[in-house]
Amino acid sequence: MKAIIPVAGAGTKLRPHTYTQPKALIPLAGRTILSIIVDQLVEAGIREFVFVVGYLGEKIQHYVEKKYPDLTMHFVQQNVREGTGHAILLTREVVQNDEVLIVLGDTIVECDFKEVINYPHSLLGVKKVDDPRNFGVAEINEHNIITRVVEKPQIPKSNLALVGMYKIRETEQMYQCLQDNIERQLRSHDEFQLTDALECMIAHGVQFNAFKVSNWFDCGRKDTLLETNATLLKKYKAATNPVLPYENTIIIPPVSIGEGCNIKNSIIGPNVAIGDNTVVSYSIVKDSIIGSFSNLYEVVLKSSLIGSDANIRGLSQSLNIGDNTEIDLG
Repeated sequence: MKAIIPVAGAGTKLRPHTYTQPKALIPLAGRTILSIIVDQLVEAGIREFVFVVGYLGEKIQHYVEKKYPDLTMHFVQQNVREGTGHAILLTREVVQNDEVLIVLGDTIVECDFKEVINYPHSLLGVKKVDDPRNFGVAEINEHNIITRVVEKPQIPKSNLALVGMYKIRETEQMYQCLQDNIERQLRSHDEFQLTDALECMIAHGVQFNAFKVSNWFDCGRKDTLLETNATLLKKYKAATNPVLPYENTIIIPPVSIGEGCNIKNSIIGPNVAIGDNTVVSYSIVKDSIIGSFSNLYEVVLKSSLIGSDANIRGLSQSLNIGDNTEIDLG
């Protein structure tokens, strides 16, 4: 089985961070979104990955090749972003007729991936949501078989959202449906959607079962990213870096502090992730993500997302600042 991870998106909802950093490489609970996904799949036994890259794709390739040198990797370029369906079709020559597990590169799900891989039928990951209109939606029957999928319906007939995890056994049919939809210019919300290809497969008799995941984290916006950071810090707290005795500093867990950081006369936490080689002085930081090689001096931050190489002086309450930024609020 091969894993396909589409990571070609520009991440416009996380501007300005994604001007210089792919969304999948944004730090999260002392790791990155992409490393959390890959680690889950490697633990389940997958050793071959296909990454669909585009925007800042060279950074994705450099990161995974350095971090996972023992994995078999393929990189497929999506020069024109026309949706998830278009992205998956580009992997056809690499995948051939092998089974695939598709996991979207901006979504973290918690489930038993070994169970998913060994299941005898194709599976679509789902979870109940309060308002399914912003997601792909699955309708299922009493036997847990999916009878229909629709992308972002205005009047949903189900509250089961597709979470961005798809186990496909019938890859030949999937690629044929993707190709047919693109040739017929069948778009939903101005893009070629994987959901429409799945509906095509269902119409041609392919059986999909619903697989309900235990947790689903959306990492596509600042507020949900910070919520996910707090949740995962609590989950991974046993694995976070040991907190060193920083000078005149109070650490309120859970926190993750990278290597080479210099922190003094500050209060850090709860729910804070700090990248490597960052300096924090005379500051209070909580519920925030701070990038690497940044410098914070006399600031009060909460619910903030700060990129790498940022310099901030003065007082503030909530910031959303990209890489290579310098701000003086004094």
